Amino acid sequence: MNIDFDQTRWKAVEEAHRDWWSGKSTRPLIHLTADGRDPGRPMPVLPLHAFASFYDNAVSPDQIVDVWLYDLEGRWFLGDSFPWVLPNFGPGVVAAFMGLELVNGEGTVWFKPPERNEPGEIRMEFDPDNRWFRRVCEIYRTAADRFGALVQLSMTDLGGNLDIVATFREPGNLAMDLYDAPEEVERLVRRAHDMWWKYFGEISAIIQQGHPGYTAWTPLYSETPYYILQCDFSFMIGTDAFRRFALPEITATCRRLGNAFFHLDGPGALKHLDALLEIPELKGIQWVPGAGQPPVTKWPDVYRKIRAAGKRIQFFTDQDPLGWRSLEVLADQLGDASGIMMYGKVPPQEMDEARAMIAGFGAGQ
Repeated sequence: MNIDFDQTRWKAVEEAHRDWWSGKSTRPLIHLTADGRDPGRPMPVLPLHAFASFYDNAVSPDQIVDVWLYDLEGRWFLGDSFPWVLPNFGPGVVAAFMGLELVNGEGTVWFKPPERNEPGEIRMEFDPDNRWFRRVCEIYRTAADRFGALVQLSMTDLGGNLDIVATFREPGNLAMDLYDAPEEVERLVRRAHDMWWKYFGEISAIIQQGHPGYTAWTPLYSETPYYILQCDFSFMIGTDAFRRFALPEITATCRRLGNAFFHLDGPGALKHLDALLEIPELKGIQWVPGAGQPPVTKWPDVYRKIRAAGKRIQFFTDQDPLGWRSLEVLADQLGDASGIMMYGKVPPQEMDEARAMIAGFGAGQ
């Protein structure tokens, strides 16, 4: 493997993340990469897809992993970044593991609910022989063997548990169920929670055969179980319904995870921020304003509220026209950059400037 990384850098990454999670560190985590490095070999025939489900089943796990390797070999890793891959089969793939049809759309993946799916008829069961679960596990095993301890395998996008229920029931129907069949909704959320953890455990066991750590679809590294939780269905419901049907499960999962973040998506979900900040075990918030909304540097009051609750902050460079420079703006708005994690890319021609900024915040590389 010709990846521009080694175990010495891994030790630095592990220490930096450990100190950030514990609060010992007062500097931000800066995960930036730049494309343009020479991989030193010909490009694979297969294209690089955002979703691994886009590859036909005739494509072997070895071929898919080789595409991921080539992509990593063509990058420089700056700051606290590290090589990682995400075997992504769509947000909420647990639904496919439990029998729903996975549909590859134009640049996305969605899951088709069954024709008969009244709340009392829905059953969620662990199926080790499910074709999608087997495919995911085969790819993970191949990647763990190929990458070893040099590349962190990320947990596939399992989804949020009320979102999984919404996938089985369809969001509009579920919104009515909150009034018409609330006890059934609570039963389904509890069942989704149990199945989520079953699949999390099965896949995590394979991940640990490679580099022994945890990350999710945002590459925060953690030595204890970590995940970015979500409830995109929450924009459809009020605060009372969120506290009854979503918050108990989210809280229970935060308690089981060593490090839990929450993906707060769009202004329609902001009404639930206060409830989320009440969870002691929730470590931080990933605020995503969404398409058509002001960029992340235009939401200082949201970030101040998160900071005042003692939570950490994570954002993407592509959420703001300033790109990687937005970290300096947020640090100025908040008074400092402690507890912030920034993830994204740097144009190759800006690497020297980015490295100077990284050094200014006390990080290496």
